[in-house]
Amino acid sequence: MKNQRKKKRIIFVSSIFLISILALAFVISNFRDNMVFFYSPSELLKTEVLQKNHNRQIRIGGLVKENSIKKIDALTTQFLVTDMEKDLVVEYVGILPDLFREKQGVVAKGKFDEEKNQFFSKEMLVKHDEKYMPPEVAKALKDKGVFEGKK
Repeated sequence: MKNQRKKKRIIFVSSIFLISILALAFVISNFRDNMVFFYSPSELLKTEVLQKNHNRQIRIGGLVKENSIKKIDALTTQFLVTDMEKDLVVEYVGILPDLFREKQGVVAKGKFDEEKNQFFSKEMLVKHDEKYMPPEVAKALKDKGVFEGKK
């Protein structure tokens, strides 16, 4: 009788352990698939970064270059994002945020097409007042010596 209980307890504990391991593996796998990295145009155009992020969702950020905004149609806009070192063509599909304009800090989420050397985005973040710039953009521009924000 004691052996029977001990056997059931071992089976129960080992099945709980196995289910926990499977759940953890699922969570880690899902987390890895949903992770989105941030790059400046200079960083993104490096070969090793392009290979590592081939056909993956990423975020790019910088300033909207002056005189680069082109309306393709009602929802499609093309513009250049710059980190004052390199420029990247971004094609955004969607309604532009009210604060979107030239020389404005912007972060776009999407995919980079190496063949067209263009970034395609359906999601964009723009700063909401003069004191705020997305932290990734501010850091990238500070590293280039262009932006002098809060430290």
